[in-house]
Amino acid sequence: MTQTRPASPAPAPATAAPPAPGTGDRPGPRPRTGRRMPHRAWLVVAVAFVTIIGAAAFRTLPGLVTDPLIDDFGWSRGTIGAAVSVNLVLNGLIAPFSATLMDRFGIRRVVTGALTLIAVGVGAGVLMREAWQLLLLWGVLVGLGTGALATGFAATVTIRWFAERRGLVSGVLTAAAASGQLVFLPLLSWLVVGHGWRPAAVTVALAALAVVPFAWLLMRDHPSDVGLPPYGAQEVTPPPAPAPGVARRALTVLARAARSGPFWLLAGSFAICGASTNGLVQTHFVPAAHDHHMPVTAAASLLAVIGVFDVVGTIASGWLTDRFDSRRLLAVYYALRGLSLLFLPMLLAPAVHPPMIFFIVFYGLDWVATVPPTIALCREHFGEDGPVVFGWVLASHQAGAAAVAFLGGLARDVFGTYDVVWYASGALCAGAALMVLVIRRRATPLPGRAAPLAG
Repeated sequence: MTQTRPASPAPAPATAAPPAPGTGDRPGPRPRTGRRMPHRAWLVVAVAFVTIIGAAAFRTLPGLVTDPLIDDFGWSRGTIGAAVSVNLVLNGLIAPFSATLMDRFGIRRVVTGALTLIAVGVGAGVLMREAWQLLLLWGVLVGLGTGALATGFAATVTIRWFAERRGLVSGVLTAAAASGQLVFLPLLSWLVVGHGWRPAAVTVALAALAVVPFAWLLMRDHPSDVGLPPYGAQEVTPPPAPAPGVARRALTVLARAARSGPFWLLAGSFAICGASTNGLVQTHFVPAAHDHHMPVTAAASLLAVIGVFDVVGTIASGWLTDRFDSRRLLAVYYALRGLSLLFLPMLLAPAVHPPMIFFIVFYGLDWVATVPPTIALCREHFGEDGPVVFGWVLASHQAGAAAVAFLGGLARDVFGTYDVVWYASGALCAGAALMVLVIRRRATPLPGRAAPLAG
């Protein structure tokens, strides 16, 4: 008979190791969990914000120095407006190529080169004596530099670094230009009134140079450069291979986009946006207020207040763009802007009264609130080509601004008043409100694009 081997005894339960001498029954230290660090994308946004502020300082300068330049050189307002027009046209034309340059050579190289170009153009302007030098330095050189850092730069950073919160981020970066206006307008107006236009120009040049180290040391081209996915995404995506033909890609994207109705509606409405902001108020508000015997410092302070509320309005617009139909938002923005411009000629006076304050606050909230929904529509209809398409749409914005910067000065020379320009711009804004409502929504999103939100 076979005997079965008795089962081996079960192992005794493990007992805890005795405490070290002198520790008694106290538990050991808890593992440190650490505080979760913010995503690197927010640092990139902060650097881009400061960069845009440094580049935006020049935008405040022409309107402040129009009368001093006339007094020093005898130039007409039309001549000075022509230089601003050249600046705005190049600012717009370089924007789509800037997006492809950033694809080809990287954001850091393009940004530092553009800031240097702005500093050289503005700084060398203190030596100019002839009108052609104004056109070359403040028109051509500064126009190329500011164009590379226009809103297309904000669109590139937003789309590369963020899979979520894109509307909010584009609103924050768009507001950076207004923040530059807020920071520099009071200082520059004080310098112009107390010390002349040249110290003000030097200050703008130094502001652009001061940002260069931050951009070079802290900016990164893609999230994958630091081993991270875009904010809100789960996977690290390697950057695409650099496209060999910068100009070819920009023109190819334009050719494809130009075959669609939404492109022309966006470009046309954004041209009116530029005409009624950069071209009209940015360039001509201070001289127009001075025509009504308002002190230059007071008019400049009003523009600075526009900058304050522009920050609020643009960030709020980005938040709304993440939640509502971009077309309806744009229609409301343009309609309200046009209505406010129709009332402006009745508000200009030697002193600042409450109705003017109301206009400034209202206009500030609406100033570039149009940018986040316009970027969203470009992304919705053109997918990964959205930044380049927005660059071309921005070119139309600057073309509209350039036209009114020149025609506004010409109208003042011919009619002795800016009133006709205010009324015409108000009517154009009503047309822009109708144009954006005609844009159809895509039934299905393009690859790489989240489905559009319902309004």
